[in-house]
Amino acid sequence: MAETNGFDGNHQLTQEEEAATSTSPAVEIEAVAPTAAATTSSSPNGGQLDPEQQESEKEETGAKTVPFYKLFSFADSVDAGLMIVGTIGAVGNGLCMPFMTVLFGELINSFGQNQNNKDVIHVVSKVSLKFVYLALIAGVVAFLQVSCWMVTGERQAARIRSLYLKAIMRQDVAFFDKEMNTGEVVSRMSGDTVLIQDAMGEKVGKFIQLVSTFLGGFVVAFIKGWLLTLVLLSCIPILVLTGGTTSIAVSKVSSTGQNAYAKAAIVVEQTIGSIRTVASFSGEKHAITKYDKSLLGAYKSGIQEGLTSGLGVGVVFCVALCTYSLALWFGAKMILNNRYTGGEVINVIVAVLTGSMSLGQASPCVTAFSAGQAAAFKMFETITRKPEIDIYDNEGKKLHDICGDIELRDVFFSYPARPDEQIFNGFSLSIPSGMTVAMVGQSGSGKSTVISLIQRFYDPQSGQVLIDGINIKDFQLKWVREKMGLVSQEPVLFSCSIKDNIAYGKDGATLEEIKAATKIANAAKFIAVLPQGLDTMVGEHGIQLSGGQKQRVAIARAILKDPRILLLDEATSALDAESERVVQEALDKIMVSRTTVIVAHRLSTVRNANMIAVIHQGKIVEKGSHSELLEDPEGAYSQLIRLQKVNKDSEQVAMDPEKSDSIIESGRQPSQRISSLRSTSRGSSELGNSSRHLRVSFGLPIGLDVSDTPLPKEGASYNQSLGNPPKVSLLRLAHLNKPEVPVLIAGSIAAIINGSILPTFGLLLSEAIYTFFKPPHQLKKDSKFWAIMFALLGVASLFAYPARTYLFSVAGCKLTKRVRSKCFEKVVQMEVSWFDEPDNSSGAIGARLSADAASIRALVGDALGQLVQISASAIAGLLIAFTACWQLALIVLALLPLMGLNGYVQLKFMQGFSADAKLMYEEASQVANDAVGSIRTIASFCAEEKVLELYKSKCDGPMKTGIRQGVISGIGFGVSFALLFLFYACCFYIGAKLVEDGKAKFNGVFRVFFALSMAALAISESSGLASDTTKAKGAAASIFAILDRKSEIDPSDESGMTLESVKGEIELHHISFKYPTRPDFHIFRDLNLNIQSGKTVALVGESGSGKSTVIALLQRFYDPESGNITLDGIEIQRLQLKWLRQQMGLVSQEPFLFNETIRANIAYGKEGNATEAEILAASELANAHSFISGLQHVRTLSPSYIFLAYIFVDVVIPSQPENVYFIT
Repeated sequence: MAETNGFDGNHQLTQEEEAATSTSPAVEIEAVAPTAAATTSSSPNGGQLDPEQQESEKEETGAKTVPFYKLFSFADSVDAGLMIVGTIGAVGNGLCMPFMTVLFGELINSFGQNQNNKDVIHVVSKVSLKFVYLALIAGVVAFLQVSCWMVTGERQAARIRSLYLKAIMRQDVAFFDKEMNTGEVVSRMSGDTVLIQDAMGEKVGKFIQLVSTFLGGFVVAFIKGWLLTLVLLSCIPILVLTGGTTSIAVSKVSSTGQNAYAKAAIVVEQTIGSIRTVASFSGEKHAITKYDKSLLGAYKSGIQEGLTSGLGVGVVFCVALCTYSLALWFGAKMILNNRYTGGEVINVIVAVLTGSMSLGQASPCVTAFSAGQAAAFKMFETITRKPEIDIYDNEGKKLHDICGDIELRDVFFSYPARPDEQIFNGFSLSIPSGMTVAMVGQSGSGKSTVISLIQRFYDPQSGQVLIDGINIKDFQLKWVREKMGLVSQEPVLFSCSIKDNIAYGKDGATLEEIKAATKIANAAKFIAVLPQGLDTMVGEHGIQLSGGQKQRVAIARAILKDPRILLLDEATSALDAESERVVQEALDKIMVSRTTVIVAHRLSTVRNANMIAVIHQGKIVEKGSHSELLEDPEGAYSQLIRLQKVNKDSEQVAMDPEKSDSIIESGRQPSQRISSLRSTSRGSSELGNSSRHLRVSFGLPIGLDVSDTPLPKEGASYNQSLGNPPKVSLLRLAHLNKPEVPVLIAGSIAAIINGSILPTFGLLLSEAIYTFFKPPHQLKKDSKFWAIMFALLGVASLFAYPARTYLFSVAGCKLTKRVRSKCFEKVVQMEVSWFDEPDNSSGAIGARLSADAASIRALVGDALGQLVQISASAIAGLLIAFTACWQLALIVLALLPLMGLNGYVQLKFMQGFSADAKLMYEEASQVANDAVGSIRTIASFCAEEKVLELYKSKCDGPMKTGIRQGVISGIGFGVSFALLFLFYACCFYIGAKLVEDGKAKFNGVFRVFFALSMAALAISESSGLASDTTKAKGAAASIFAILDRKSEIDPSDESGMTLESVKGEIELHHISFKYPTRPDFHIFRDLNLNIQSGKTVALVGESGSGKSTVIALLQRFYDPESGNITLDGIEIQRLQLKWLRQQMGLVSQEPFLFNETIRANIAYGKEGNATEAEILAASELANAHSFISGLQHVRTLSPSYIFLAYIFVDVVIPSQPENVYFIT
């Protein structure tokens, strides 16, 4: 007899959302923004979360840091050795520069005191030899510094990545409900580890080097001239303060700009990721407007960044040059008082400025340390966190085997994320070994929660979950989970091959076992026709397979595990009737002698269960066999049966076990809901009556299984989707920046002034040195003049630098914004088939709009500014040098590439040698992304170690590359320092020879040296121009390929007919079609289908037979190769595309919601602004209003009802009564 527990037969079951978790990713929708508002009748913004409160919580968390030494917690003995050697190298490298200033002072005295001495070459050669020794020492210690710190940083960061993923895999499911989500994990693994590596890698060596230079510089300065040093110290705080402040300000503005564009990137990702939804609801203009609006923040931040960086550099230059002015004036006074020599004055000035500038350059290191400490706090906290339900806990019982008796005894439970909402209050359920028990009931009643408790994803607050009479907490967790097999409602597949996905079910599974599992799961047939068979890549989240195919792969995975307890959570919900029958037979076979727990909405799948338990609001209201429960016509089970009937024929099928395999699959929406929607919109039209109007001729061989979802051909490439990248026309690029021509001209003038500053500085410095060795009366007069010149040059730099960066930032940011806007507008107007190409995924398009559009600046505005500045520096330097001594100028010019190389390497040193770890670890990050996004599946199949092994294997290559990069960078850094000092030795030795021969004068030697050296330094600062230009050409080619491509089905094309009224008569005439990405597979050959106005037509058939393709063709996502489709007798190609799609409403199998409020998502279905009344009416028609009104925090809800409300926003408007609706 069926048991009934406190259930009123006349009471209708209510619709509730299951609290906080369901095993279905479709229910756990972060896609609905955490700031989404629950729309209620009384409050337009009821239930909206406070974004400011969320932000403050983030900031509060972000303020916590770990002590600096804790960053090295995971270093081993090899790392310790590398850090010691690297520290010794950094100290030695840092002291080389102060020692160089000593040699430079000696060199100046050698020249100045022997101007008329024939032995000048002998004196100078001794100093030059010291430069050679210094070059050798500097080369070795610089190599040790960079290579050791980079290698240890790479090693430790790789170790932290692996430990963090292992810790994440170890956490219980509640941890992900409350504290962590997929995006945060991936962000920390790809972003925060880079910050940690930066904080404990080469920047530590750089900081030690710069501090050593600072201390060494001031020690030398005080020894050589303490009084002059004290005078100069008055300027040092200003210099350090401006340098540090500038670095921090630029970093902050840059971060603001990145955050600003991140909002635009979200728009791109959501739009492209849901392009079918966007196209179906004609949301292109909405997306374009939203994207353009989100670009404004990035544009303003870009201009602020340019102005801030220019102003900072200008201030630093101004303070430094004014310091030279003060030093020159006071140094001259000291020489006049016979306190110092000219060489000592220059020695002190250079030593103090070298030391102080090095301290200013250390501020980015301090910033990096702070960022790394903050990033490490949350990661290290997770690494050391021990979960309450620990998969790595080896304690607990391990029996020889289990029988499979399951009992939930007096269970009280609420989800940790929503402790106020009780799911179970004293729930009890007993499942004997080998029995099949099905749980049915409305959504949110607690069915999936039972499975979560059995798998010990959660522990109840009180009560017990028993396996074979033993509390599940007493078992070793991994061992007991290995005895269970789970097939979820939404199959979770990883981004690897079909074979590898199935192999997750069993360690060391053989190919024969995998093939056998596919046959049992009815998957072998469709796998056989795939080009790569079992080696076919399923794509991210299995996107390359249809819903039914994904489910069968998931079932094969569970079958391979050969579990004692089988858990089926809507396991056959995505299969067509025939596949469901075959798979159900296979499941029936493997369920023999196994305990099986089934969760089902479609009652036809559970009629053969030994016991069916009807769960309502966390309680069992009825239980018994199928036939026993039907004996009570007013019972809960009988009510559910009636609710799932669409007509009398289907009712008979539901009651007749012999005809159970004939039930028409209606997707995840209950059949009665689809029927009621039809009657609401235009009057009832039953499927049985409409079926007589269906004429189908598929022209396909029986049994051929072709995926509705296009699978790209092996080797599909960028060229296939966009054609070969065109040659980039500079004139066309320049034309894009044409509106900013006046700004570019003004910026070029500022660039000319900028380019002349350093060569002019070299001229002034050489004249100042020469002045120190003049007679006293001349020294007193000339020193004042040159001091004023230094100050004026500083003032010029104060205005020229910010003017140049600001003006070119305005031009560049406007260009970037213009390119992004045009490109995005073009992208959303592409036909849907264009997005089927792997190179046109949301990630790829997002990268083009983010990186490529920004890179184009390097070919127009930025390139122009750099070229003008380089030209000005070169011309000014050459003019000064050749007018001073053309012989020496030619020789120094020949050696300048060495100086240029040093300048480039030094610039790279300040930026950081480390390669972009985010790009290097992209594949590894994808593994982590898949694993964390499928944490329940990973936990269920105890696949944590397999994921970690795969992740480590993906990290091996990047780590070796990083180590190799460290060694190569160390060699380059050491060689660059050696070449710098060798350049000094060579130049001054040759200069002394020319002075001795009477072909040059003392001041001429230094004028040539400083003018050309400063010009080379200025040019080397723009050394990235060539690589940036090359990169920009590729970026421009990518962008122009999009802009030049004409969409084959363009929603912006306003040509075409529009009808005054639409009856809804649809006919497909002799349609032949194949997906563009699968040209070898015909989906339709001569398909004919007639759908009369006002009738409801259902398309059924094998998964992949072309059902969804019909809808895609009706909405003109694709056009057929031959044949035509008519609406009310008119070919749809002749109708205006936007108008056509506005006449239709689509509800997909996996509805997509945008990261906005529920109100905004519902209003998306209507062009223009939907009123509150329209939104409320739409939500009521979609049966969504009641649960929306009850929401306090929108964290987990069923997206299907919201998505249904999309189309009903139009229904409630009387002017549009004749719409066509598709439900897949």
